[in-house]
Amino acid sequence: MDAYTAIRTKKDTRAYSDRPIAAAVLRRIIQAGRMAGSSKNTQPCRLILIRSAEQRAAITACGDFAKHVPAAPLVIAVVLLPGGGAFDAGRCAQNMMVAAWAEGITSCPTSMHHPECARTALGLPDDHQVQIVLPFGYPPADTPARQSRVRLPLDEFVHHERW
Repeated sequence: MDAYTAIRTKKDTRAYSDRPIAAAVLRRIIQAGRMAGSSKNTQPCRLILIRSAEQRAAITACGDFAKHVPAAPLVIAVVLLPGGGAFDAGRCAQNMMVAAWAEGITSCPTSMHHPECARTALGLPDDHQVQIVLPFGYPPADTPARQSRVRLPLDEFVHHERW
């Protein structure tokens, strides 16, 4: 799938099969995150790969809307180093989600509403923070295709020169 198609067709999904993600595919996904640009090339993001049921449950407790996280065979926490910005973490996360979708793997960005809980669950230093958690997995075979949500027409979305 080309990049534009992956971007255009990617949907956030909260259901996952238990099919494992191959090491080579996982490497491409995390490489996509590593290659995301960052302000002044500070590269403030680090990733924690979470596979065990116990650790997936622990991180799930830190988000108010994270009940879908334990069902994913792989969860990646995007951690910001001191001074890192949320925009940089978002770029890293979006790269990984689009790269995963190009491989047929679905995901859903998940906020950690209780940052201290997430820091403790993942054993982070006090000055590091979990910016976002990404569950990844192949969609279940029996899941019907979702209809795309209606988007604003381009002439409402885009303004030229001024508002």
